[in-house]
Amino acid sequence: METNKIWEKYSVDVLIPTYRSDEKLDRLLEMLYRQTKKPNRVIILHTVEKEGQEQAIPEIPDSNITIIPIDKSSFDHGGTRRYGATLSDADILLYMTQDAIPADEYLIENLLKPYEDTQVSATYARQLANDSSDIIEDFTRNFNYPDKSFMKSKADLKTLGIKTFFCSNVCASYRRDVYEEMGGFVKKTIFNEDMIMAASMIEAGYKIAYVAEAKVLHSHRYSYLQQFSRNFDLGVSHNQYPDVFGRVKSESEGIKLVKQTMQYLIENKEYLLIPDLIMTSGFKYLGYLFGSHYDLFPKDFVKHCSMNKSYWN
Repeated sequence: METNKIWEKYSVDVLIPTYRSDEKLDRLLEMLYRQTKKPNRVIILHTVEKEGQEQAIPEIPDSNITIIPIDKSSFDHGGTRRYGATLSDADILLYMTQDAIPADEYLIENLLKPYEDTQVSATYARQLANDSSDIIEDFTRNFNYPDKSFMKSKADLKTLGIKTFFCSNVCASYRRDVYEEMGGFVKKTIFNEDMIMAASMIEAGYKIAYVAEAKVLHSHRYSYLQQFSRNFDLGVSHNQYPDVFGRVKSESEGIKLVKQTMQYLIENKEYLLIPDLIMTSGFKYLGYLFGSHYDLFPKDFVKHCSMNKSYWN
């Protein structure tokens, strides 16, 4: 039994951007109000394409859910989340995506525990593959989100490289006062607003905590073209923020993942999945390569390649 629960004193607001959500959002909201540490408020930033569209939510006793409409033309990965922060007065800002479902009732509690170290400015959760994922997606999730927690600081840049800045707003929390000290999320970015913020915090001397005990169910099975588009946007963000991503190599992590996944498939005699891994990896690499040089291409071509097409309007 813990005798020192400093984390209990923190107030937490959960901020969730939504767009064409499905039943996963209902399960997410229901799980939030089953937590041992309940949120003060849940703020849903709901993107609407036309007037009259509403975000349906389940009826949850004693819930405090606010829905804020966001016009689709003004949605931005950084700007919308930045706006959400201005609506909250909580000590901790917890960002989630609409398809990240808490695996148990201890998610918020576990995300808050590292804040007992006053130098910790952000924490992020472990993402587990859901039941519909395949063996490759499952391995990728375990590669990026291992079962052991760890802390990252500026001292880790030489050994971890780009992974020092890794943080995912699929489920990540931020100490509000440090978030504001860093100036909040960037106003306009196609991707990676979480890593850009984490990089600022690391450079300022703060720590980022990966909390393996805080778990959400979240995975996707993208087509080859979707993998291309997603990694195209990743490359765009790396091009646009060279002060963050230009100083550390990111390609080596991708190569390491492909090699280890290949070895895993061979060890498990899943030989028929090797062509799929090669194709997926190729589309990812090409997407990233094109995105990191997007400024060399015509705007119509860039928009066609991008997953976030409204960003280019």
